[in-house]
Amino acid sequence: MRRVPTILTILSLVFGVAAVPAAAEVTVFAAASLTDALKEIATAYEGSSGDKLVFNFGASSILARQIQEGAPADLFFSADEAKMDSLAKGGLVTKETRRSLLSNTLVIVVPADSTLTLATPADLATSKVRVLALAEPQSVPAGIYAKEWLKSLKLWSKVIDKVIPTENVRAALAAVESGNADLGIVYKTDAGISKKVRIVCWICRSGSSTTRPSGS
Repeated sequence: MRRVPTILTILSLVFGVAAVPAAAEVTVFAAASLTDALKEIATAYEGSSGDKLVFNFGASSILARQIQEGAPADLFFSADEAKMDSLAKGGLVTKETRRSLLSNTLVIVVPADSTLTLATPADLATSKVRVLALAEPQSVPAGIYAKEWLKSLKLWSKVIDKVIPTENVRAALAAVESGNADLGIVYKTDAGISKKVRIVCWICRSGSSTTRPSGS
């Protein structure tokens, strides 16, 4: 199996400091939540370097599995350190290239035209919420983090029957945008690129949260 370098830095793509030859085709595996940012960076990088970036976006768990099974990747942006750790233990990561670059926040979103509000996270367990979209909570980082948060508030067992697991966090966002879910738990950056949803609650990984009034 191919031994790949991990994240250098996002700025390395902008300034062309990458561990690949010039005028090359660079295969980048990246968490779905980075789709818009990396595509924007790619435009500037390709124009200045002559290289071509080929992206494979998806859930970090799926991307890691593809690398383990021999899929060629020059860079891997993972949303989950555990997946990177697993690749490193298998000798599939160039150790000196690994960097922790970014952090994110989970938020609860509803369709932009929804009248649904959350006074507290406990409202997720009430009858006002019928369908909750999450990235797959057993394997996808955003879903795993959302499940951990709900369990910390003793809400997971109360909402599990409402949960629709999706392939990745962008799919959870799409379920809310289309109205197929009353609300969803996604990354703040995902919510920020959509005009079809609004944030009703900000989530901290520690288990705390901040709700927002319906007009915010």
